[in-house]
Amino acid sequence: MTPEAEPFALFGEWLAAAGTTEVNDPNAMAVATVDADGLPNVRMVLLKDFDIDGFVFYTNTRSAKGGELADNMRAAGVLHWKSVRRQVRFRGPVEGVTDAEADAYFASRARDSRIGAWASQQSRPLADRAELEAAVARETARFGSGEVPRPVHWTGFRIRPVYLEFWTDMPFRLHDRLVYRRDKPEGDWSRGLLHP
Repeated sequence: MTPEAEPFALFGEWLAAAGTTEVNDPNAMAVATVDADGLPNVRMVLLKDFDIDGFVFYTNTRSAKGGELADNMRAAGVLHWKSVRRQVRFRGPVEGVTDAEADAYFASRARDSRIGAWASQQSRPLADRAELEAAVARETARFGSGEVPRPVHWTGFRIRPVYLEFWTDMPFRLHDRLVYRRDKPEGDWSRGLLHP
């Protein structure tokens, strides 16, 4: 499909361009969820995969974002690439990745990162850094030189966009805004422009 019919080919082009100019993490994205009171919550994560089904990131399901997604499987994301003066934002329902997808990605992580997934009680209060370092030491000893499996509470989520906007910085704040919309994640895209 061409970028006129669907947005993911264009997203791939923009991500590749940013990858040649961004100093750090061209796949860094802000993900927004809402808590039980409807208060928005946003944080930076790393986009680890994307395809025509959506945008994938990984987390501890016992974290704040994991709990918020369990209660409301909808989210929004944005990637901003200052070096190329572009951003892409999207929103839609969220689904969990398959166990096979989560296992494959977890196995690709550095061993210390896999141990960290066991040691960290993500988003829970921490008395001091020594408490975390002790947990890492405990988990390192527990796994020894053996394989570090994926914790059951660590997995990925896929945001399946129904709205996607490509923003390009232009002089005098007369920015270009190209928008793709659809009624549901399986639907066809419509395409249009927005005033800056």
